[in-house]
Amino acid sequence: MTIRLNREANREVNSEAVTDVTKNRPRLWVSETRQSLSQELHNRPSVQMATCSTVSHIAVRINQDQRGKEFQQLCTLCARYNAPPPELDACCYYQHFTGFEIRWERHLEFSSYTFIRKGVSEALFDSFAIEFVPQQWFDSLVGELVSAVNLVLSDEPFSDTSLFQAFENYQVFGSTVASGRANVFTSFRVHSDGFSRVYIQSSALNTYQAGRLVQRLLEIETYQMMALLSLPIAKALSADVAQIEQRLVAINQSMASTKDADDGEMLSALSHLANQTEQILADISYRFSATDAYYELVCSRITQLKEQELNHKERLSEFVTRRLGPGVKTCQALTRRLDALTCRIERASGLLRTRVDLSIEQQNQKLLAAINRRGEVQLRLQQIVEGVSIVAIVYYSMSLLDYVLNALASVDLALDKTLVKGISVPVLLLSTWLAMRLLLRAIKKHTH
Repeated sequence: MTIRLNREANREVNSEAVTDVTKNRPRLWVSETRQSLSQELHNRPSVQMATCSTVSHIAVRINQDQRGKEFQQLCTLCARYNAPPPELDACCYYQHFTGFEIRWERHLEFSSYTFIRKGVSEALFDSFAIEFVPQQWFDSLVGELVSAVNLVLSDEPFSDTSLFQAFENYQVFGSTVASGRANVFTSFRVHSDGFSRVYIQSSALNTYQAGRLVQRLLEIETYQMMALLSLPIAKALSADVAQIEQRLVAINQSMASTKDADDGEMLSALSHLANQTEQILADISYRFSATDAYYELVCSRITQLKEQELNHKERLSEFVTRRLGPGVKTCQALTRRLDALTCRIERASGLLRTRVDLSIEQQNQKLLAAINRRGEVQLRLQQIVEGVSIVAIVYYSMSLLDYVLNALASVDLALDKTLVKGISVPVLLLSTWLAMRLLLRAIKKHTH
């Protein structure tokens, strides 16, 4: 009894000591940004899966306007199975329903639903986890279905004949993955039930490894479909881009043979081509960038599988490289064509603008030359007018001088009128010319 009391007393003392130490520790204020970023790292945890399980996975492409209806549909499913609904702003939801588990995840462009059920049927792909969900709920799903996969995880091996029949006589691709601990088989086809099919045979994976492997395979199927969304767009735009290229070639050829009068029309045509090209680039920029990102994710997930050859079957990575790779490269090639086309249009526009600028400069030089000639003519006319004006002034001055001399003769001053007039003419000419020069100089100085 004494020993027990002593232990309890020591426990109380230690608790008080820990409390005192905790009180003395500094506490940091955690911002909302830090808290949200830390939480983001722990979103979408990996599933732990039993060795014998069936999985049904669907991915639905949804825009922002459809998010509210999607949330309501998920809440409807939760209510059907008496399960708590997700939070309004949740980006993922994991819940055990009666007979199966559901994992809902919201991504930037799509949402995924994964249904997991323990146990497998005797015949491969004879039953699926999605069978517990009512068809009416699937019919009301909002958005565009991008991917649908039925996956079976079992430790029972099947013969090639059984696999061939289970995959509805399609070619079966297979690999040994997870460092030899599992075999994966798939056809990469959409089967008669509308689902792709994947079979994992393994007895060496623990629950965590099995969950990670299943997640990678489902992501490969979903991301490769998302990556291929750009391919129909690229094929549809190839003809339009080819027409723009042909029109640009025609404009470049006509630039060497047309007259300057057509430069304005060609500049207008180049501007129209530039607008078309920029509009196409603006329309496809996001979609094609997303394709590159999804393709990188697919390649990353394939690498994480650590594939090895299995019974001379074509590996999953070989199929992705041979089939998905060219589709992605087609989109990348179209982007490069548009970028090159933009540069070519800019060069052609620059050359044509230089040609127009040179033409305008030549016209300006001709105009300046004409103005200079007109100025020279006006200067000569001005000089002639000045000369005539001087003569006129001298003429009228001599007339006034004649009146003066007649007046002086009336008072009997002996002056020789002819001599006086003869001497006065050069004096009047010189003085009038000097006066005109001084007047013009004063006017020029005032104007400047």
